[in-house]
Amino acid sequence: MALPFLLRRHFATKTRVTIPTLYPLDPSSSSPTAILQLLSWGRGASGQLGDPLERDLRPYPSAVASLSLPLNSFLLSPTAGRLPSPPAALPTGEAQAQSSVQLGISCGLFHSAIVVDGKVWIWGKGDGGRLGFGDEVSQFVPRLNPNLEGIASVVLGGLHSAALSHSGEVFTWGYGGFGALGHTVYHRELLPKRVDGSWNGKITHLATSGAHTAAVTDSGEVYTWGRDEGDGRLGLGSGGGPGEAGSMSVPTKVKALPVPVSAVACGGFFTLALTPCGDLWSWGANSNFELGRGNNSSDWRPEPVSSLKDTRIIQVACGGYHSLALSDEGEVYAWGHGGQGQLGQPTIQNQRVPVVIKALSDDKIVFIACGGSSSAAVSDTGKLYMWGNARDSQLGVPGLQDIQPLPVEVKFLTEDDGLGPHRVISCAIGASHAMCLVSRQSSNDIV
Repeated sequence: MALPFLLRRHFATKTRVTIPTLYPLDPSSSSPTAILQLLSWGRGASGQLGDPLERDLRPYPSAVASLSLPLNSFLLSPTAGRLPSPPAALPTGEAQAQSSVQLGISCGLFHSAIVVDGKVWIWGKGDGGRLGFGDEVSQFVPRLNPNLEGIASVVLGGLHSAALSHSGEVFTWGYGGFGALGHTVYHRELLPKRVDGSWNGKITHLATSGAHTAAVTDSGEVYTWGRDEGDGRLGLGSGGGPGEAGSMSVPTKVKALPVPVSAVACGGFFTLALTPCGDLWSWGANSNFELGRGNNSSDWRPEPVSSLKDTRIIQVACGGYHSLALSDEGEVYAWGHGGQGQLGQPTIQNQRVPVVIKALSDDKIVFIACGGSSSAAVSDTGKLYMWGNARDSQLGVPGLQDIQPLPVEVKFLTEDDGLGPHRVISCAIGASHAMCLVSRQSSNDIV
């Protein structure tokens, strides 16, 4: 198939865009090498695609950055909404390797980030200081943020950003309206600033959305802050917090949650939480059945999703008005608003309770992601499927109608680079763009 001119130009050898190597392998190392690449696609007018040519649209996944790592030395960093994986089994007498490189990606409204071995590269729209460089300048290629070190994970919101360190500290920066930063004030922060919460112990899990954030302590407590507007997304009461639009500018414990939690995910106006054993709880806005309870009554009080009580959920992901859940059997459930096809069903009707996406039943899914009105799933064989809103090419499959209700496999263009096929490890979706992390050589499964 002949490629469009723009793609031929980009992939032609003589005009190839040089992508940065974020983690070069020690040339003296004799270990087998794994080549990883970060790819992006969709709308990128604000720089969120990491494209040095500053193009507005990428219909196909294209490389943003590469990494060269010793084979089998990398693992996924903590991911919002995902239960922590058990340590990999080792032969008797061996100690757990301490040299594994943690990798994680996140998409915000108009910005993107990747964490590599505790360091953060970030790019996209700079308004409000959401990139954390001390200014509001947009960045069109990945740029290392020298103000962040020892970072375990980064989660990007609409106009702000947040990071969790390996030592259990939370940092936020960007636009602080509606208490989004958790710093007691409502002004912007151009540099990462530590959130001084009242929790005991350390934070082990972090999630954010457009204007609210949730953090989980090592004892399983959940703290929330940010915007509420009376919809109950903070889980703090019918009126939310004391600030403007029910906002809460300091982290506050969700006392109504009676069970310990290991992971949380923040939707547009609601919140989901997973217990260590994989039980799902929900609270917040529910006009589109976002809470999965069978009704559309909003509720600030956390309640379990009863239809999944006999299913162990290992990951949840939230969009603006819809959600996905991944079971330990590799099945994907969807519920909430379906008007853009984001639920993966033959129709675009809303779903009151979680329903299995049957179109994915031939694959075992190991990772899921949601954007504002689009969704994605990664199989155990490294295939990437996407569905939902395709208006800005954020599904990575050219030629689709604006609404794509059923999952489609994303195909990857290859050059004569001597590398193997693209094996997808993880995916992240913003409002109008998406990214994925792929391995180009055979390796053991990511833990």
